[in-house]
Amino acid sequence: MDATSTTTTAKSGHESKLSASLKSRHLTMMSIAGVIGGALFVGSGSVIHSAGPAAVLAYLAGGILVVLIMRMLGEMATSSPDTGSFSTYADRAIGRWAGFTIGWLYWWYWVILMAWEAYVAGKILHGFFPDVSVNVFVLATTLLLITVNFFNVKHYGEFEFWFALIKVIAIVCFLIVCTAAVTNVWQFGEVRGISHLTSEGFMPNGISTVIGALLGVMFAFLGAEIVTIAASEAKDPATQIVKATNSVVWRVCLFYVGSIFLIVCLVPWNDPQLGVSGYGAYRRTLELLGVPYAELLMNFVVLTSVSSCLISGHYTASRMLFSLAQRGDAPSFFKITRAGTGVPVFAIIGSCAVAVVCALINF
Repeated sequence: MDATSTTTTAKSGHESKLSASLKSRHLTMMSIAGVIGGALFVGSGSVIHSAGPAAVLAYLAGGILVVLIMRMLGEMATSSPDTGSFSTYADRAIGRWAGFTIGWLYWWYWVILMAWEAYVAGKILHGFFPDVSVNVFVLATTLLLITVNFFNVKHYGEFEFWFALIKVIAIVCFLIVCTAAVTNVWQFGEVRGISHLTSEGFMPNGISTVIGALLGVMFAFLGAEIVTIAASEAKDPATQIVKATNSVVWRVCLFYVGSIFLIVCLVPWNDPQLGVSGYGAYRRTLELLGVPYAELLMNFVVLTSVSSCLISGHYTASRMLFSLAQRGDAPSFFKITRAGTGVPVFAIIGSCAVAVVCALINF
């Protein structure tokens, strides 16, 4: 069912139609920064620490897989834009059991991830304001950010646009600084050049660690598919999906493979700080390059990233629940939308409930 053009009516007479309010710039920025999350900034350190400089191969392999998936998903989404995206296509092509299983597993993944993102944000804010409990920040962050999706979808688009812009600016600045260091233009700090790429072996722990690193790498890539879900609420979804999927190749090469390659050139893979949970390879690189306030800068970027992921996760989970309800795989009241705004209120409430409960459990 085309969620942008087809209106169905629940038995109670309520609308069951989403609003096509997302603008081209919203979807463009989502497609550019959709895969830049906290898992890249924080989780990449442990990947490099386990796989060595060959971690770049894990990111390259994962990137190729994502490109292939997005190209195939883009083909289906262009011909039939739908807020259920791959869950709906699995329903049609394989059977209802496939759409049901994929849809509910995907919904559960995002509602649980929302709680994790809120916890990370709470930890960072607690570092800024140590007198306030982490639990207070976790609950406050959850309640504050989930309110965005109760308004018209264009407000979600605006929030995601500016959050994504911050992430893009941050990683572009990182690439410029590191490139200057690798080419010996940067004269500060302890490292420059490509000495650490092969000085202690390119694959010091063997191929098995590179394969094992793919688990963390693929987790970092999750989120690329959100644009095919969001595009169903744009005025020209087919055109926007084509633009988004075509940008996947250079996004993966530049932001992921490019930045990880620069890191393994500049930072020893066995640096003890890379193995510290939550420390982050990007922060360690900036510290070794002598960039002032590296910890503060990266905490701000990570806070922005997890906030963006929390909002996106809530949006994605609510739209998947809405799609499941439309197909009869979830209670019918989840497909009811607010008149005038096209917001699936009950699907939003149902999706945020798990995150709120998880936040309360922290107490």
